[in-house]
Amino acid sequence: MAPKLARRGGIDEPFAWESREFLRKLCIGKEVTFRVDYTVPSIGREFGSVFLGDKNVALTVVSEGWAKVRDQGPQKAEASPYLAELLRLEEQAKTQNYGRWAKTPGAAEASIRDLPPSAIGDPSNFDARSLLSANKGKPMEALVEQVRDGSTVRVYLLPSFQFVQVFMAGIQSPSMGRRPTALETPTPTEVVSDETNGEVESSSSLTTAQRLAASTAVATEVLPDPFAKEAKHFTEIRVLNRDVRIVLEGVDKFSNLIGSVYYPDGDVAKDLALELVENGLAKFVEWSASMMEEDAKRRLKNAELQAKKDRLRIWTNYVPPPSNSKAIRDDKFTGKVVEVVSGDCVVVADDSAPYGSPLAERRINLSSIRAPKIGNPRRDEKPAPYAREAKEYLRSRLIGKEVYVTMEYARKVGMTDGPAPPPSSGMADSRIMDFGSVFLQSPLKSEVDDVVPTTTSSSHPEGVNVAEMVVARGFGTVIRHRDFEERSNFYDALLAAESRAMQGRRGIHSAKEPPVMHFTDLMMLPAKKTKDFLHFLQRPQRQTAIVDYVLSGHRFKLLVPKVPCSFAFSFSGVRCPGRDEPYADEAIAFMRRKILQRDVEVEIETVDRTGTYLGSLWESKTNMAAVLLEAGLAKLHPFFSTEKTVDGHLLVQAEENARKQRIKVWENYVEGKEPDNGSASESTTKKEVLKVAVTEVLGGGKFYVQIAGDQRVSSIQQQLSGLSLKDKPSVGFNPKKGDIVLAQFSADSSWNRAMETVIYSKLRPQDPSVSSAPGLAQLCSLAYIKVPGLEEDFGQEAAEYFSDCTLRSSKELMAMVEGRDTTGGKVKGQGTGTVLLVTLVDVEAETSINASMLQEGLARLERKKKFDTKETQSALDNLEEHQQKARQGRLNIWQYGDIESDEEEVPTTRKGGRR
Repeated sequence: MAPKLARRGGIDEPFAWESREFLRKLCIGKEVTFRVDYTVPSIGREFGSVFLGDKNVALTVVSEGWAKVRDQGPQKAEASPYLAELLRLEEQAKTQNYGRWAKTPGAAEASIRDLPPSAIGDPSNFDARSLLSANKGKPMEALVEQVRDGSTVRVYLLPSFQFVQVFMAGIQSPSMGRRPTALETPTPTEVVSDETNGEVESSSSLTTAQRLAASTAVATEVLPDPFAKEAKHFTEIRVLNRDVRIVLEGVDKFSNLIGSVYYPDGDVAKDLALELVENGLAKFVEWSASMMEEDAKRRLKNAELQAKKDRLRIWTNYVPPPSNSKAIRDDKFTGKVVEVVSGDCVVVADDSAPYGSPLAERRINLSSIRAPKIGNPRRDEKPAPYAREAKEYLRSRLIGKEVYVTMEYARKVGMTDGPAPPPSSGMADSRIMDFGSVFLQSPLKSEVDDVVPTTTSSSHPEGVNVAEMVVARGFGTVIRHRDFEERSNFYDALLAAESRAMQGRRGIHSAKEPPVMHFTDLMMLPAKKTKDFLHFLQRPQRQTAIVDYVLSGHRFKLLVPKVPCSFAFSFSGVRCPGRDEPYADEAIAFMRRKILQRDVEVEIETVDRTGTYLGSLWESKTNMAAVLLEAGLAKLHPFFSTEKTVDGHLLVQAEENARKQRIKVWENYVEGKEPDNGSASESTTKKEVLKVAVTEVLGGGKFYVQIAGDQRVSSIQQQLSGLSLKDKPSVGFNPKKGDIVLAQFSADSSWNRAMETVIYSKLRPQDPSVSSAPGLAQLCSLAYIKVPGLEEDFGQEAAEYFSDCTLRSSKELMAMVEGRDTTGGKVKGQGTGTVLLVTLVDVEAETSINASMLQEGLARLERKKKFDTKETQSALDNLEEHQQKARQGRLNIWQYGDIESDEEEVPTTRKGGRR
């Protein structure tokens, strides 16, 4: 038997600690075999021999002098079969003064530990906060004496031998439950003494732990949680009775120590808490994890997420919450940044997509970060603090630069999370956004301060993560994703960058007031007002600007930061194809690649009647009008003068080069034939074009128009204003359906000739003075498209949108007559009669309302027919692109997918009759 270690409040027997340490270091962590030699039924104990390899452990301990052979006493109880050998080895150890038999003066007294009061069960014996302040973050040597559960250990802190309980920071293992205890105060216990080989002796008075247990005793047993025993066993086989290092992280309000436990595994120190979480035997706990460093905290969180995904142990029955994100696999490409939408969204020209295709430019939202919202002036939404700074930070570093993009996930987001469409669009409450990581290749050192280059893949060179650049500068925050939400593959680096920005108080983390910049948008002013700013913009002959938006191939929105103001600008004397004409979209894409959001120089010549400033524009000292002309995407105006325009001779030469090579708009050019520099195509010049004003919207794509400037309209209005119509209608006045009467218009209370449904009190018989003139309002319908009726889904939204574009707008409209529908015959009534099939064009924007309705998902194309003319087929092909955008975005009528039926509009074949 070995010397006894001290119980609570007691002292060690001489050489007890050295004896225990010899046996611990000899056996712990090693494989042994054992054999039961005999049993003592009275005390329910089995006695046996333990073998380490082929060596008997008892013989080894006795031979080294760390234990003595138990005296058999007069009872002559059963003894070990190795008793004789044990007695021989004991005598040998005594002779050689080994271990406890040492006779060195003071050796016995020196072997007794000076134990401080235990901190377990009585916190008053221990100043936990002083220990923490002296050792926080420092590794402390300790010896694990007991494992309470998977995440709680009781240890001796060495060399002070302070006995404390340590809760592992950031995790919690399943509870081991509670054993049933009696409610009455326990009496002093009887213990079996090893000295008497099984005889019973009485212990001392109750300990502090016994009194505490008695005060909180419960009669019922609390069973262990699932996997609690497995977690405890996992911890025991790794650290019980082993040397470990404890790093204290904090103290809770009950003076419990919170720390991390590291144990050696070969030459590597392993984090026990991390291993428990990785194996599904503990869960992440935020309240204690907050005491840890960010890197250690992230490792625990990521380990728990992976354990949940793998459904390990305590997560076996885990059901992940519904997620609105979906991973994107194997989608990587290189390209150039064309546009910076905001501090967390860019548009990249994909090198792998054909130029001019819808997929040539891809909108990339930066994964796992959120920058301040840029706002929307049209809805009076002002930019959030640092929103403009974040956008400008990326613009100055990314525009025109080569980047490598790794797409990571797509997410369905509510419209409040991003730019919302106008209310009239009827878009659904959510949309799909693609997220990825963008890497700037070969950046300048000044462009990427405080950001460490990241290796994107084994086959691709290093680059700097743009999202990390934004966060490190304090222009964005990292999104705290929920479990099972897809996130950036470089999420840890983003969190580290955010931590640096917060410590440095940069950007949005600063306590300073955010910078305020006010821009005057001249495009929002009436056209007459813009002329007042002409002299101001002409004062510097050439000034620096930023191309904020490409409105068409030759028309842009420019931003002048020094002024500061923004305005519409157009090349002087240069015109690109209109929106519905060939090469119009290619011209826009071309100029987006060349000058969008780039620093340029402009020289203003004049301003036109629409408020657009005309002049010349240079990017990197290159006249961009000449570049556009040489690409065959524009023509000079028929009355263009080289004397009035800067570099006029270069523009003429550029157009001549494109014409000779028959590029793009010159592909059908015939030498000697006068070129057509007008904006209308050859086919459209033969059609009837009317300048109109929409007077009423019926729905279903039908509406009434009047010819603008028609003298007959003003004449009838003068006659009606001279009539006395305040009296009630006469007794004999009984109008019938289809009759033309005078009706009071609800909008301005004016009287007009009408053929509509109104209440009787607002009707008057038609005066003979105005009855002879025919009706001047012409019924029209949008050509090539089908618009839902008012009773159909999205019919009301379509009518509202069309009204916003026509009735409620002061835009100048032109109606191009594509055909006439006379199937209505001579039927009278509102919405009947001959219908003009028209393409309604917004003159200022150079766009057709027909295309806008398709693009908003509020109409769909008519089907092609075998007998359609080439002109009709060409028009349908041009409009197909706009419908495809709405279909891909699932806008309005396309929100549930393809609404077209295979059987729709298929003409029924007439079978030949038999005679």
